[in-house]
Formats: sequence, C-alpha cells, structure tokens
Amino acid sequence: MQGHKHFVDKVVLRFRLSERVPKQNLYCRLGELLDWNFLYEQTRALYSHTGQPSLDPVVFFKLVLVGRLENIASDRRLIEHCALPLDILYFLGYEVDEDLPWHSTISRTRQLYPATVFEHLFAHVFAQCVAAGLVAGDTQTVDSAPVKASASLDSLREKQPVEAAAPMLHVVGRPPAPPAAEPHQPAPAHQLRREAARQAKRRTEAGNLGAQHAKAKLLSNKTHYSPTDPEARISVKPGKVRALNYLCSLAVDTAAGVISHIQADFAAGRDSAHLLTLRELVADTGYSTGFNYTFLEQCHVTHWIPAFGAYKPEVAGFPYDPTQDTYGCPAGKLLRFRAYRVTEDGNWSKLYRATYQDCQQCPLRARCVPGAQYKQLIRSAFDAAYRRAWHRQRTPAGQRMRRVRQRTVEPVFSHLLYQYGLRRVGTKGRAAAHKTMLLSAIAYNLKKLLWHQPT
Repeated sequence: MQGHKHFVDKVVLRFRLSERVPKQNLYCRLGELLDWNFLYEQTRALYSHTGQPSLDPVVFFKLVLVGRLENIASDRRLIEHCALPLDILYFLGYEVDEDLPWHSTISRTRQLYPATVFEHLFAHVFAQCVAAGLVAGDTQTVDSAPVKASASLDSLREKQPVEAAAPMLHVVGRPPAPPAAEPHQPAPAHQLRREAARQAKRRTEAGNLGAQHAKAKLLSNKTHYSPTDPEARISVKPGKVRALNYLCSLAVDTAAGVISHIQADFAAGRDSAHLLTLRELVADTGYSTGFNYTFLEQCHVTHWIPAFGAYKPEVAGFPYDPTQDTYGCPAGKLLRFRAYRVTEDGNWSKLYRATYQDCQQCPLRARCVPGAQYKQLIRSAFDAAYRRAWHRQRTPAGQRMRRVRQRTVEPVFSHLLYQYGLRRVGTKGRAAAHKTMLLSAIAYNLKKLLWHQPT
C-alpha cells in the first residue's frame, strides 16, 4: 500500500537541541574543542559597566567563524543561514524560538574589537595545534596573494598636488578656525609630474597600442586613490585583471599544513617586502631580493628562495675575479667596480666599467659595445648571495623543497580564497581586512585540528 505523509504544523511540547544534534557533528565537536571563556576577559575593557547588555563576545566570534566555515561573506546572509540549521543554533547557544542578533550588530562589533583580540584567538587555536603535534616549527613556507577589496576601479579619483599652506590670520584672543576638510587625497607635486611624464611617454611608444586609445586610462597608485577605501591599492598579477586589492601574506608550517601566520598588507609592494624567518624558509621568486638573502643568512636561516628568472650567475665571456672584484673581457682588459646604484624598486646594484682608452683601441669594440663609448656591466650588490641561492635551488634538496612549497602553501591559499570566504574583503580599511584574514585562518586551523582529533 502506498503511503502518504501528512504534515501537521503543531506546537512541539518537548524538544531539546542537545538531543537532536549528534555528538560527531562538526559544530558540536567545535563547541567542545575550545574554552571560549577567555574572550570575555579580552573584551571586558571595551564595554561600560552601565547600559544595555551587548552581543555576547563568544556568540560574536562563533557567528563570524560560522561565516568563514560556511563560505559566507555577507553578515545579512549569515544571519539568515544560521537561523535554520539546528547544529549551528546549538553551537551558538540559541533556542529554536530565539531571535538571532541583527546583521548590523555584527558589523558594529567587528569595528569595536581591535585586531589584537582576533590575533589572540588565532594564537589560542594555534597553541592547540602545537599541543596536538601538528606543528613542527622548523620549516615554514611563505607566499602572498591579492584579495579583492570592497571598492571598484570606477571609484578612483586623481590625487591633488600638495600646496604650500597659506599663512592664517586670526584675531588675538580668539582660537583660529579649523582647516577645511581636504576633499582629495594629496600627493607630492614632483611625484605627480614624474608620473605624468612617464604615462605620456608610454602613450607615444609604438608598442603600447592600448595606451594610445583616446579613452585609455593609465591608473597608478601614485596618481589615483579610491575614496571608497583609501587604503586599497591598485595591483595586477599575471593572468589576473587589474583591481583594487589587499595583499594576504601567509606562512604555513610544513608538518601538517597549519597556518602559522597571516596578515593584511598593502597590495602596492612586492612580496619581498614581507618576510617571516625561522630555521628553514621556503618561498617563491617573489621574495627573491638581495636584502632578504643577506638578512636570512645573517639570521642563520636556510632559505629555499629561487632567484628570479632573469638572473644569471655568470656573464658569458666576462669571468669574475672575487679577489679583486673585477670582470675580465674577451680582449683581456678589466672592468673595475666604479659605483653603487639604487634601482627604481629600491634594490642595490654595482656598476663595473672598462676605461675609455681600453675600449677605443679594442678591435672587438664594434661587436662588444656598438654605439657606446665603453663597456659596462651592472650586477646586484648581493651577487654572492644570489649565486648561492641559485646553486642551492638546483640541488636535489632544492627541488624537493620546491615540491614541498607547491603542496603546502599553494593549496592553503586555494582553500582560503574559495572555501573560507576570502575571495573578497567585505570591509573597509587594512585593519578590517586583517581581521577578516585572521578569521579565515582560524577557521582553517580549527578544521585541521578537528580532522586530526578522534571522533
């Protein structure tokens, strides 16, 4: 006989959430994994002793962690989602007939709490991972990736040059009037002129067909800013579109893939500006600078950072003599060290140059230095450190470390971006972006901790 289920919407007389949520449920195990009471002490000084009770700090952090675990970046969608599943209600400590907080309360509480509270929670979870044996602590892999800011390129405005302040006259005995609010973000006038000249040169070059278009916009952080989020920066990576981003810098322990450090940085700089140190460090070519190589060697840290692709340890036809710090040319002449130079990206280089008389009388001049007065070479001031890194990366251990980086930090970034709500930062400002990245890392480490614990 075919059965027909008839639904009657009746009032349940006896119902307990603890009996409906199985013990092996993710949120049930998560609620028992940590002692959340330390958050009360961390946030006590932020509240007054009078007034209406605020949102429970433990409930707030549980709510935002649910948003990371469920890949929900919107506070409004988060509240709508948490009102239905029984396991989430039990994890938050809310009854079925109890209303959840307003989504605006979550936003205001996130702004109220400083980043140190989020960092303390991250350190608390990381300590649990260390106690569980998931962290080796000697080898770390580092990387960075752009995270889209909550602002559009259409909102960009041009910076205005900084003008000299005019003398202000005021009546004696009366305080001077406050200066008017600056409607634009200022920039040094010489920087704007230099950038305008550079862009004009790019428009006239034959190869820049797109820049020659009448409607083409050459956007730069030196000339433009976003009033929606002034701390967001214009950045682009190979294969990615130009956008306003923040830079997520990440360090992952190689033992079990636990995140050991995460922070939000300005997306205008290179990866090499943000470096973490331990006993062994593995990173990609974005961190390849002479300053990083020298600093790590001075700290006795074995680094596995490959030199950038354009670097060559030897100059073909020009052997180097380290004792005299000179290069020899095919004609038997010497190129001696002349001066230090600083490149546009802040790196130091050394200039080696032959004498004018040697090159003028050389039979190889037409082939060696066509159209120039003398031969010169520009090498990094940290060429010895570059050479050691180049040779180390080509050893069997270097190839093994490259594979270690590919299977640790790169999958972690993929998980954070596409499964833990980090594809876009829904907040404004670098400090708020740092909080969002910390929450994603905390949720990821909690999942790791639950995975390695017995059910």
